[in-house]
Amino acid sequence: MRNSVLRRLFALAVAASVTPHALADADKVQELIKQGQYESALSEAEAGLADRPKDPELRFLKGLALTELGRQGLAIEVFQNLTADYPELPEPYNNLAVIYAQQKEFDKARSALEMAIRTHPAYATAHENLGDIYSRLASQAYSKALQLDSANTAAEAKLALVRQLITVTPAPNTPPATDPTEAGGAATTLAAPSSAAPAIASDAEQRVRQRVTAWAKAWASKDAEAYLSFYAANFQVPGGRSRSAWEAERRRRVGGKPGKISVDLEDVKVEMNGDTARVSFRQHYGSYNFDASANKTLELINDGGEWRIRREAVSG
Repeated sequence: MRNSVLRRLFALAVAASVTPHALADADKVQELIKQGQYESALSEAEAGLADRPKDPELRFLKGLALTELGRQGLAIEVFQNLTADYPELPEPYNNLAVIYAQQKEFDKARSALEMAIRTHPAYATAHENLGDIYSRLASQAYSKALQLDSANTAAEAKLALVRQLITVTPAPNTPPATDPTEAGGAATTLAAPSSAAPAIASDAEQRVRQRVTAWAKAWASKDAEAYLSFYAANFQVPGGRSRSAWEAERRRRVGGKPGKISVDLEDVKVEMNGDTARVSFRQHYGSYNFDASANKTLELINDGGEWRIRREAVSG
């Protein structure tokens, strides 16, 4: 989601209360934020507010500095007070939504963004962020559907599509915009869709993705033999155990698990290197008595035209 920085439109909307001195103070605070000097920006904003406690621009920038410093509770208070005093301004609603989304309070985030759009229907950043919120709410709903019915292939396909949409990576250090013509009026990008992967995957990458999805589906279906068929003959068994001992254990854990289980893969990334593929993702496992999430990496090889797992590693 994108965090909106104060734009000149904000100042113009309350021009009657803004003086040249106030604008100079705001420019100084905004420059400090642009440089990543958030503590100094906060101090400067508070100094200006000591003389002009109702100044909307300084109050907004104070909230932005608090957000960057990780003081979400105080930032929420600043933005909420701004929405009460200046309900016609969309930016405080948008920035409230960013914080709520970070706290996984997606219903609150949705309500805040709807207010932002109601006050300013052409506010593109709020529309984009609202789309992100709807995607996250959909992901939660489809995940729940799969927990209740692991054989629901329609929900599985929808979940995979939604998670592709909301896959995010940290954005480069992008300075906040100070004018609507810069970066669409957006401020520091908190997260943006990854641009590292090509827009269209190669045939080999698509086959690898399909194999990993099928592997997870076989596991969720508790089809132990199908699950084991995804592992290459030279699979590197973890822990130094024999292949036969490892397979026996996996048959018990995959095929012998009572009740329904779910295996959801999130943020799947594929790196191709000839006949080898490295696939990393966040794995969410759920059963009637156990839920766990972990980062997992699979190394697959092209084994006679079929992609099979040669190595797997799990981290927290």
